Amino acid sequence: MDKPLKTPPPYPIASVDHALRAAAILQLEGGATVSQIAERLGVARSTAHRILAMLVYRDFAVQDEDRLYRAGPVLELAAHSQSLVSRLRAAAMPHLHQVVDLLDETANLTVRTGGTVRFIASVECRQALRVGSREGMVFPAYRTTAGLLLLAELSDEELDEVYAPGPHPDRPADGPDPARLRTELKRLSRNGFAVNKERSERGLIAIGVPVRDRDGTALAGLSVSMPSVRYDPHQLPATVTALNAAARALEDDLAERR
Repeated sequence: MDKPLKTPPPYPIASVDHALRAAAILQLEGGATVSQIAERLGVARSTAHRILAMLVYRDFAVQDEDRLYRAGPVLELAAHSQSLVSRLRAAAMPHLHQVVDLLDETANLTVRTGGTVRFIASVECRQALRVGSREGMVFPAYRTTAGLLLLAELSDEELDEVYAPGPHPDRPADGPDPARLRTELKRLSRNGFAVNKERSERGLIAIGVPVRDRDGTALAGLSVSMPSVRYDPHQLPATVTALNAAARALEDDLAERR
């Protein structure tokens, strides 16, 4: 049976949220200074310093001789994963800001690992009612816009491997109906975009397109998220066009960086 959809806690604790986001930044990107963490979290340098000091104390972070904070033993990732994620995020941020400026909805960049996806970058829009940052959060791939797009790139054999029976450390115990998922992925592959209506969180709709490498391999999903009350299906073609333009520009930047 499917797990309940994610919903924000009724009484969020800002300090905990800041610490978790800082830990995710260090894990995903390989390192950051106090000033960089302060800017990303929107807090004072003194607050960022206290957050990082606590992460170091609990082994979620370490500080090197250049005073750069990196993921500690609890959060260590393979070096190649850090490199790819860091490169993707650095290239994507300007384009995410442009998407937000154009559509005034929260923009995200997401990557897939096995049966899960992780939001590696998120830029919130300026509207009072908005979807908050998902940066660092992990969801089942089949419940998210980008996850569905990236799953649609897999062959039947690869998809069967992702959702093979039995426990897997990279995905939750529950899973989708294989036949229904396969039918949906074929449709998404033809369309080239995905619309997620409250599959990951209640009251949230997301629209996304894939971001590809030079050889055509889908690396990530670029999407916008909005409250369902603001979704207008008549605006879907224009939204997809804007997302595709941002994805192509991001792909060009990635090619130049290589």
